Amino acid sequence: MRTAYSVETVRAAERDLMARLPEGTLMQRAAAGLAAACADLLGRVYGARVVLLVGSGDNGGDALLAGARLRRRGAGVAAVLLAPERAHAAGLAALRRAGGTVLRPADAATSIERADLVVDGIVGIGGKGGLRPDAEDLVSLLARSRAAVVAVDLPSGVDADTGEVRGAAVRADLTVTFGTHKPALLVDPARGYAGSVRLVDIGLALPARAELEALQHAEVAGLLPVPGAASDKYRRGVVGIAAGSARYPGAAVLAVAGALRGGAGAVRYVGPAGDAVLARFPETLVSAGGPGRAGRVQAWVAGPGAGDDASAVDEVLTADVPVLIDADGLRLADRDAVRRRTAPTLMTPHAGEAAALLGVAREEVEAARLAAVRELAGRYGATVLLKGSTTLVADPDGGAVRANATGTAWLATAGSGDVLSGLAGSLLASGLSARDAGSAAAYLHGLAGRFAADGAPVGAQDVAEAVREAWRDVRG
Repeated sequence: MRTAYSVETVRAAERDLMARLPEGTLMQRAAAGLAAACADLLGRVYGARVVLLVGSGDNGGDALLAGARLRRRGAGVAAVLLAPERAHAAGLAALRRAGGTVLRPADAATSIERADLVVDGIVGIGGKGGLRPDAEDLVSLLARSRAAVVAVDLPSGVDADTGEVRGAAVRADLTVTFGTHKPALLVDPARGYAGSVRLVDIGLALPARAELEALQHAEVAGLLPVPGAASDKYRRGVVGIAAGSARYPGAAVLAVAGALRGGAGAVRYVGPAGDAVLARFPETLVSAGGPGRAGRVQAWVAGPGAGDDASAVDEVLTADVPVLIDADGLRLADRDAVRRRTAPTLMTPHAGEAAALLGVAREEVEAARLAAVRELAGRYGATVLLKGSTTLVADPDGGAVRANATGTAWLATAGSGDVLSGLAGSLLASGLSARDAGSAAAYLHGLAGRFAADGAPVGAQDVAEAVREAWRDVRG
């Protein structure tokens, strides 16, 4: 599992470690890791042209010390100092002893244009509120360069704690981060600026509880239900799907498709799309009545393709089992009824739906996704899965948010979210918590999208079919 910690937590861990080490040791560790990553990216260090963009903080010091190491290996290294009077003294001295040169920002254009590698040490993890004009000018030059870009700890111009990007920011090919991931490296929009991320261990002792975490194959494999010798379809869990309408029967079919591949033993369907569901999936248990007459289930999925009929959503919200609310259900559901629920509730909005629930513009949600998912979870007393290029899952108790980036842009296709809802609902019915069901479903759904697309356009049915391949890949 990858974990991320806030700036405050990282700073405290750094202070504790520095108090036990000789002065400068921690920065030398970081610089060594940074120089090694730069060398790996260059391939051949001797004769390479390297430019360091150096601010006044510790990230600038890391860049200067790493630049000194690269210079001693034969690279040509020039440092552009944005604040010469506040540049890290020991790092600057080391670079000069190694034979590196120093440039003013006004003289940097040609060097950046000709560079093989640019190291971004402009702003550290404490940077807030966007870049100053002189830094923005360098970022503009960098955007036109063909050089590979390595960011120190995180790209300058992004907020380490929130993942927000206010104005210009460095777009890195590689980010070398120290001690732990920072939330911005796992959350959009900032994640899109980081490129590949390389974590350098510098010996920090961090709390057991992180602010953000990202599951990997091993953790997801441990969550997935596996039937035993005594299992039958009811012991494995039954998931109910209240979805679809005369106008949107396909939403019901796709939600059932996801549910059938999610590990539950049986799928019950209620709604007006029963004939379409049975034509595609004859194993589905279809009921002509409402949710209350469908038979016993261990979880409900309500809302995909429901149109303007709130009756099934209202009825499902009174059930004393876990409920997933998606799509039209998010618009139709009585919000007070959601808050009153005592059984687990999982809400799965995209950015537009989240904006409507919060009463803000969609752009506000997209710019501050981490804040939005936390606010939604707290406001509605529900677990919230905020869909997007990075899916976020937050519990109402304020614990660690889970981030998932297994997906592909090809998943932005009609019906993909219906498959995800069915898949997550099936995992709820098998006994997973709302947080685990949402996290595991997002992980599998993203992988399935990658496998189904394989670099080409993909439909929602293709994604549903590929869930089994994703499941086997995770379990294997």
